[in-house]
Amino acid sequence: MTYLDDIANSIKRSVPPDLLPDGDTHALFRLYALLALVKGAEVTQEDVHHAWTAWKLEHDPNHPSVRPFAALDESTRSSDEPFAEAIRAVARAHPPHKHQ
Repeated sequence: MTYLDDIANSIKRSVPPDLLPDGDTHALFRLYALLALVKGAEVTQEDVHHAWTAWKLEHDPNHPSVRPFAALDESTRSSDEPFAEAIRAVARAHPPHKHQ
C-alpha cells in the first residue's frame, strides 16, 4: 500500500457508506487523494466533480452528469459536498510534508 492509497482509504472511510458509488472506486479515491495533496483544505465541490468526471469517463462516458460543473443542477452539485468535506477533513488531519 502506498501513501496515496493510505490517503484514499482515509477519505473513503470519511464518506457515509450510503453515498459511495457502486463498483470499483479505487481509482476514484486515488484522484480524491491527489486533490487532498494538491488542494488540501481548499478543495471545492467543483474539484470533486472534475475528479469524478475523469473517473466516470472510464466507466460510463455517457452518464448525464459528465459535463461541466456549472451545467449541473443544484442538487447534483451539492451531492459533491460530502466528498469535498471528507477530502478537506483528511487533508487537515494529515497535512502533506513539504520538501526543503
